[in-house]
Amino acid sequence: MRRAFVMLIALVVPLLVALPAQAAVQRVQFTSGSTYLIAEFLDDDLVHFELAQGTSPGTGAALFTTPQVAKKDYTGPTSFNQSGNTLTTASMKVEVTAGTLCVKVSDPTRLLYEACPRNLSQAWKGLTITKGSIQNAYGLGEQFFMGGSADGDWVGRSRTPGGQYGNAMAYDTDNGPVGNAQIPVLFAVGAANLNYGFFLDQVYKQEWNLTGDPWTVDTWGDQVRWYTMTGADLPDLRKDYMELTGRPPVPPKKAFGMWVSEFGYDNWAEIDNRLSGLRTAKFPVDGFVLDLPWFGGVTAGSDNTRMGSLSWDTAAFPNPSTKIASLSSDEGVGLMTIEESYIGKNRPEHADMASRGYLNRAGCSTCAPVYLTTNDWWGRGGMIDWTQDAAADHWHATKRKPLSDQGVMGHWLDLGEPEMYDAGDWTAGVLPGKHAHADYHNVYNLKWAESIARGYASGTKRPFMLARSGAGGIQRHGVAMWSADIGSKLTALAQQQNVQMHMSMSGIDYFGSDIGGFRREMLNSDLDELYTQWFADGAWFEVPIRPHTENLCNCAQTSPDKIGHTASNLANLRQRYELTPYYYSLAHRAHRFGEPVVPPLAYHYQNDLNVREMGHQKLVGKDLLVGVVAGAGERKRNMYLPAGTWFDYATNEKLTSTGQWFNDRPLWVNGSYRLPAFARAGAIIPKMFVDDKTMNVLGKRTDATTRNELVARVYAAPAASSFTLYEDDGASTGYQGGAVRTTLLSQQLSGSTATVTVAASSGTYTGAPAGRANVVELVAETQASAVTLNGSPLTQHATKAAFDAAASGWYNAGGNLIVAKSASLGVGTAKTFAFTLGQAPVSVTFSCANGTTTAGQSVYAVGSVPQLGGWSVASAVKLSPTAYPTWTGTVGKLPPNTTVEWKCVKRKEANFPDTADAWQPGSNSTLTTPASGNGGTTTGSF
Repeated sequence: MRRAFVMLIALVVPLLVALPAQAAVQRVQFTSGSTYLIAEFLDDDLVHFELAQGTSPGTGAALFTTPQVAKKDYTGPTSFNQSGNTLTTASMKVEVTAGTLCVKVSDPTRLLYEACPRNLSQAWKGLTITKGSIQNAYGLGEQFFMGGSADGDWVGRSRTPGGQYGNAMAYDTDNGPVGNAQIPVLFAVGAANLNYGFFLDQVYKQEWNLTGDPWTVDTWGDQVRWYTMTGADLPDLRKDYMELTGRPPVPPKKAFGMWVSEFGYDNWAEIDNRLSGLRTAKFPVDGFVLDLPWFGGVTAGSDNTRMGSLSWDTAAFPNPSTKIASLSSDEGVGLMTIEESYIGKNRPEHADMASRGYLNRAGCSTCAPVYLTTNDWWGRGGMIDWTQDAAADHWHATKRKPLSDQGVMGHWLDLGEPEMYDAGDWTAGVLPGKHAHADYHNVYNLKWAESIARGYASGTKRPFMLARSGAGGIQRHGVAMWSADIGSKLTALAQQQNVQMHMSMSGIDYFGSDIGGFRREMLNSDLDELYTQWFADGAWFEVPIRPHTENLCNCAQTSPDKIGHTASNLANLRQRYELTPYYYSLAHRAHRFGEPVVPPLAYHYQNDLNVREMGHQKLVGKDLLVGVVAGAGERKRNMYLPAGTWFDYATNEKLTSTGQWFNDRPLWVNGSYRLPAFARAGAIIPKMFVDDKTMNVLGKRTDATTRNELVARVYAAPAASSFTLYEDDGASTGYQGGAVRTTLLSQQLSGSTATVTVAASSGTYTGAPAGRANVVELVAETQASAVTLNGSPLTQHATKAAFDAAASGWYNAGGNLIVAKSASLGVGTAKTFAFTLGQAPVSVTFSCANGTTTAGQSVYAVGSVPQLGGWSVASAVKLSPTAYPTWTGTVGKLPPNTTVEWKCVKRKEANFPDTADAWQPGSNSTLTTPASGNGGTTTGSF
């Protein structure tokens, strides 16, 4: 009776609720004519709205949620007050306007937005949302723009559907065929931490217009439902969203390595050939991704296509179980196999699924399965109804689980927008009483991924999926997404980085691309340069690192040992492998706390207006800042560093920023193409040992040795800081039950003493080492004169070679780096390294005589140590014409006790060229550096 009474009131009539002693979800209903609004307060900083015309569901039960939402057991706000049409919790205020049912949301003292109904009586309906004091906005999933820029937020843009129903692969001439996947969460930011999150929980296609004030958002559906989150800052808001839609599980550790792919490997021999080349070139690799040929390929326009067989073509891939086991045990390599949602009409799988009612139907609940004939490059047939859990579970049990049992590690979910469909189809659906195509289109890939995660839930193996489309919440099912059939263009590479920024703010931590571009026919620049840049970007920002292209001609290369600047590819890949413990710890934090793995700078520096639209620089965690490169002929770029102290990750150069640009940072460092990267002062970066014997991220080695030392790169700072290293078995779901080892790493610089502590580890897992060596790579501005471990002196070694040969000790490495190590010690005890700093670094003056030059040319010193460019002319040290034509310069931070060979070169000053105009004739000049201080002058001559 109360519900009927409420619906009869034309004015705003809230359901009065006494303040509860115990927190509980609070629901208040307002009506105006035939329109109702329900506000459901789930937490102090989270409110859920439903707005519609017609019959209200009332306030006696929770509001409806789509499959995008995971958490449904909120306990309500800690406090709740109502005064007429004003509703207040500890963290927000909601005011409802009589008659219009417009909603004002505040934080609670500052107005965040006012949302008003828009065209509620029409099929295409939505909201107006005042922009107000908001300056920038992020999220809304995946959409590519023309123009080739990595930068840009949503304010001033429109978020448009990719196709008639929303999600689609959309083509443009700058990007090629790329994904457009709507993930309807928006994070809005103004000055002084004015911010909110807005999640439109709708499955239908949406259009957001943020070009004016107010903004508009339109969609289909009988009701408009949305959530609003308030909080202190973007990290707070995003964590609330991740709690609502689900935090990602930790991917298998091997997902953080390189997975080589092409369309497609025709047989085992091709995979063996690519693997042999990578091993010969000393590249680590963790897996291969198998496209359509693994199940025999497809037959265009035919009912007899093998699409949907999901079983090995044993003529080309004989004895798959044996081969998979061999690749795993002998080479440390896994496999991911492609699958689609389509089944050829004449296949037995089609007959089986049709007989069970598990295929999409042609318009009604009793109709025959749809028969898809358009865009029939894959063949003709039916489509699995993932909205039926029973259908999905049957398919997993009969087709996919046998692959997993054979040892297949991952599942590549292709065409999941879905790409092909019958617009008049009928499915079981995800909305009550709704069965049309529009009612499920945008959650089709979500339901597909959900079914795989559900299939894996009965075992202990982690799911690992790569999906081309998605929706809000897909991250909780163990999915990485990629940007579809992207073109081999620098404009596409740049836009990929802008999309990644918004995908990160849409909850997608693992987002990548076909490195090098899938559509090579779109190439309009140098392929080797494009690939080298793309691979460098991917090695920092993508999980997994996955080169891929169309290679039906068997004339294209994707493996980084065969294309691009291979030495740079190797250096960038090894660097990524070294950082595996850091990325893997970030993955654990993403799972536990909802923190992003690769956030935009605005995430941690939202009040720095310089970074608000910045997608061409990214953070990895909060401690590493990396610049994107995507441009022809780029050999340098400018970098913006937020206020604070930073260290160049490649050279350990210290930079102090007031929030400023540092110009002309070289991209070629000691002969390798490197993205400019910087570590925050106080950063602690756990690493793994990587060399030319490293085979995969698990540490498998070609010489069968074990190198499991804990390595920590520490950037000394006066402010105490810490980082938690997370470790587990890398493959099972045991971590979800507590089978995790955590180790707190901490540092502080006090006066001339830098202290680094590896705390006693907590927890364990199957295969966890009971003891190991501990290595600290301390970045500081001086050399050390002594190092102790738990109060006892460590032995100083004069050179790296002597240090490497010893079980423990330390040495001054030069380049602002001091390295210390313990012998193998039990993980249950703390290890405190104390470095006594202040010793003068080594410096030497280099002099070059007879250096006559032309305009734009200077004299440089280049030599055998990194501080002299490692013989790379691009990284040579510029000298000054102090007594022209004699040029001199003092080079600091040299490695002590080291024999250095070097030469004078003449080189163009502009753009860091890698060739010299002239070399010093004759043999190399040589010197031996002292243990510390100035080593005098060394000379060369033209």
